[in-house]
Amino acid sequence: MKTDNDIKLRTDRVWLSPERCWIDDIAALTVRQTDAADYPFATEIQAQVPIYDGAPVRAALAGDGRAALMAEWAEAFLSGPGIVVLRGIFADHAPLDAASDVFWQIIADEKAAQTGGGDHFAKPGANDRVWNALEKLCLRAPAVFAAYYGNPILAAVAEAWLGPAYQVTSQVNVVNPGGEAQSAHRDYHLGFQAASDAAKFPAHVHRLSPALTLQGAVAHCDMPLATGPTLYLPYSQLYEPGYLAFNQPEFRAFFAEHHVQLPLAKGDGAFLNPALFHAAGHNRTTDVRRMANLLQVSSAFGRAMESVDRVRMSAALYPALADSGLSAREVACAVAACAEGYSFPTNLDRDPPLGGLVPQTQQALILLALAEGWPAERFAAALAAQAEKRLT
Repeated sequence: MKTDNDIKLRTDRVWLSPERCWIDDIAALTVRQTDAADYPFATEIQAQVPIYDGAPVRAALAGDGRAALMAEWAEAFLSGPGIVVLRGIFADHAPLDAASDVFWQIIADEKAAQTGGGDHFAKPGANDRVWNALEKLCLRAPAVFAAYYGNPILAAVAEAWLGPAYQVTSQVNVVNPGGEAQSAHRDYHLGFQAASDAAKFPAHVHRLSPALTLQGAVAHCDMPLATGPTLYLPYSQLYEPGYLAFNQPEFRAFFAEHHVQLPLAKGDGAFLNPALFHAAGHNRTTDVRRMANLLQVSSAFGRAMESVDRVRMSAALYPALADSGLSAREVACAVAACAEGYSFPTNLDRDPPLGGLVPQTQQALILLALAEGWPAERFAAALAAQAEKRLT
C-alpha cells in the first residue's frame, strides 16, 4: 500500500508548482563549465557557448561529418549549454542584404498603414516587429526567399533538433536605439502560458515542450554588445520547473546577475533550446537599428504559433525555384522552409494513403513538379487540388 508520503512524492513529481521553485536548484545547474572536448566541430567556446565557423560547418554538412555534427548540436541543445552560435551562415551576404531590403520596406509599409508591431516580452515602441515575415518575404520576393532559405546550415540546425518535416515561421525584430532589454523568459509553447496555466500541465509535458520548437536569430547587421544582442543563461533549459519560475522576481534577479552576452556579426546566427532563459538586450547606441530575423521552427508534431498560408507561398515560390540556379540541396532547403512536409491533419476520405502509410505532402508535390519540369499553371492547379482534398 502506498503511504501518504509516497502519494505526495508522486503528486509532486507529476505536478510542478511555482511554490517549489528554488534558486539553489537552478544555480547548481548553471555553474557547470562547457568542455571543448565535447564539441569537436566547434571553433571555440565563449561564455560556455560553442561557436562554429560557417566554412567548416558547410564542409561537414556536405560530407561524411553531417550526422556527427548534427548530433553534436542536438546534445548541445538538450543536455549542454542549450545554445550554439554559428558564424558566417551565409557565405555570400547577397541573399541576406536582399532580404533586409524587403524587411525594411515591409516595416515602412506597415508603419504607414498603422499595422504590425508589438512584442511578447518588451514594452510597446521599443522595437519594430514584422509578424509572419516568412510568408511576407515569400510573396513579395520569392526569388529572395529561395536564395535566403535555400541555406543548408539553416536547414541542418533545424533538422538536428526537430527532425524532418519541420515548420519554419519567422518574425523580424528591429530593436531601435535606446530600446530597453526584454524581460528574461522562456519561449513558446509553455513559455507563453501564465504560470498558473503552465502548472496545469504534467511534468512530462514540461519536458516535452522544448522538443517541439527551435529558436533562432539571424543577424542582419553587426551586433556589438552596445547594440544589445540577446542575453542567455547557459544550461538553464535543464531546470525542469523553469516555465513556472522565469517570471518570479528572484529568478529574474538571478538571470540579471549570471547571464552571458555574445556579440554577433552580420550573417551570424544563434540557435537555442526554447527553454533556455534568455532576453533581447538593451540597445545603448544612438544610431543602430538592430535587425534580426527570429526563426521559430516547429516540430512536424507540434503547432506553430503563427498561421502561415503555405499553399499560397508554394504557388509563389515554385516559378522562382524553377529558374533559380540553386543546387538540388539548396532547392530542397528552400522547399522545406516554405511547404508543408507532414501529411497530417488531412481528410482521409478524400486524401487516403494510397500506396503507402501517408498521403502526399506539399513538399513532395513541389519537388515532383520541379523534377518533371511542370509549368507553373499545372503545379498551381495540382497544389490547389491537394489542398482541397485535405478539407472536411
